[in-house]
Amino acid sequence: MTRASLTRYAWLSIAAALLTIGLKGSAYLLSGSVGLLSDALESGVNLIAAVVALGALTIAARPADDAHNFGHDKAEYFSSGVEGALILVAAFGIASTAIDRLLNPAPLDNVGLGLIVSVIASVVNFAVARVLLRVGKQYKSITLEADSHHLMTDVWTSVAVIVGVGAVALSGWMWLDAVIALLVAANIIRSGIQLLRRSISGLMDSAIPPETLQAITTRLNEFQSRGIKWHALRTRQSGARSFVEAHILVPGGWTVQAGHDLSEEIEQVIRGIANDISVTIHLEPLGDAAGENDGQSTV
Repeated sequence: MTRASLTRYAWLSIAAALLTIGLKGSAYLLSGSVGLLSDALESGVNLIAAVVALGALTIAARPADDAHNFGHDKAEYFSSGVEGALILVAAFGIASTAIDRLLNPAPLDNVGLGLIVSVIASVVNFAVARVLLRVGKQYKSITLEADSHHLMTDVWTSVAVIVGVGAVALSGWMWLDAVIALLVAANIIRSGIQLLRRSISGLMDSAIPPETLQAITTRLNEFQSRGIKWHALRTRQSGARSFVEAHILVPGGWTVQAGHDLSEEIEQVIRGIANDISVTIHLEPLGDAAGENDGQSTV
């Protein structure tokens, strides 16, 4: 599957959002529950986030050009950042509505039918979230992963709302409906903050995952038996792509061809560790003071 074809999953998310908005909105209109209204509002955020994700995936799939030599992968971080901000806005809107209902309790109607409709919407979200998470992890798409986590948050929110609204109907405690909505808002805020942190980390050129870094280190160490050393290993993650740089120290008497062949071999080994890794190798002679003391410890 190409990066461009991932946009089909953004369309899937958009379709799911539209369907769940209709279902959850109907559940609210049937019951009058502010808890179910908060659930419906979150699906509205899902729709906006899915549209943003579609745009980000479309941009990220563009090939490198003269103005963007390393590609457009970081567009995905902007998408997840926008989604995190939208989640926070929705949470505060839900909290405001809940506080008003807490101060002015109102009876609920047709609770059973409303909850059935909400359950159907939750099943749709769960199925789509699982698909997005699987594809997002497989192709290292932070946009699809973020959308998946958001949908799963929506699913658990819906479960809590369904249980809570059912408890309101059984107990007659009208204030509990508003409390449920406030708890939903708090959970959404937590999810939004997590997304924002991940987006900021990506835009700040964070290192690749520790397990991948350890695998690269292990393979580089294997080359030391051939009379070379390495240091100055630097990595960064940019959307689905990883960038790796390393300085390789070889005997000063080697020919340019021998050094080039070794570099090609090392690059091929590192690229085989994970998908979408770009490798840059810098050759230096062993014993060169400037090379071995460039601010990085020699391994």
